[in-house]
Amino acid sequence: MGHRVLVCDDAIFMRTMITDILSGAGYEVVGEAETGLQAVERYRELNPDLVTMDIVMPDMGGIEAVREIVKQAPNAKILMCSAMGQQSLVVEAIQAGAKDFVVKPFQPSRVLEAAQRALK
Repeated sequence: MGHRVLVCDDAIFMRTMITDILSGAGYEVVGEAETGLQAVERYRELNPDLVTMDIVMPDMGGIEAVREIVKQAPNAKILMCSAMGQQSLVVEAIQAGAKDFVVKPFQPSRVLEAAQRALK
């Protein structure tokens, strides 16, 4: 069985794109979240092997969600997804506990490489 993934992004087309990339490579997408709060709740419920996390989301931003998840699960594997121009936020996300990041628009190969690195 492939690694279990939680996909967190406020845009449904981004969730769909990430899900398609990961599913096509044998990952099992076990849940989705539209907000940072949902991401934290779903992580608790599903205990996935990997989380893809958008930086900018309603309720609670991605970085704050990373902090909350890492507080509960210090070994959580979280992959940040950011748009161009959010590099300073990416640094903050890594400091908060994210393992790696990919920049939108996604190249499938980059998403898969980062996912594999994060899971090591």
